[in-house]
Amino acid sequence: MAGRRGAVNLEFALTYTGLILPATLGLIYIAQLLWTWHSVNEFTREGASYASTHCWESSGANVLTFMRANVPAMIGQDQFQNGPVQLNVNYFAIDPTTGALTPFSCDGDCSVGCIPDTVTVSVTNYSFATFLSYLGLPAVPLPNFQTSLAVEGAGCDPEQGVCLP
Repeated sequence: MAGRRGAVNLEFALTYTGLILPATLGLIYIAQLLWTWHSVNEFTREGASYASTHCWESSGANVLTFMRANVPAMIGQDQFQNGPVQLNVNYFAIDPTTGALTPFSCDGDCSVGCIPDTVTVSVTNYSFATFLSYLGLPAVPLPNFQTSLAVEGAGCDPEQGVCLP
């Protein structure tokens, strides 16, 4: 009986280290990756929503400041604030003759007479790196995320003729 008991323990140890532990770590890794994917996607949407309802600036600095201050809690959060992740804000106007989008330009920033038609916010160069990178696995580069929205007044009040930041 004592020999059988040791065999069961050995079989469990082999099964645990060869099957259960890797499957558990893989499940945690995939869950973290999907959570991060969703967070970056929602972060891009939030930035576009902010840009479509707030004052237009040709540099998009107000949107970038908002986005960097409101990065969701996730793995690699520091990549958005200090790292290689690029946040891009582009404003467009609709050409009345063709209906095509053209880059928006205006003589001044943030005025009732200077409102773009659409805004596109994108997040590029994000790589998902987690505890498994210590085991030699490379970081997973996520695709670029992009959201476009129609501008909703750009924070301007046409009755009073002023725009709010």
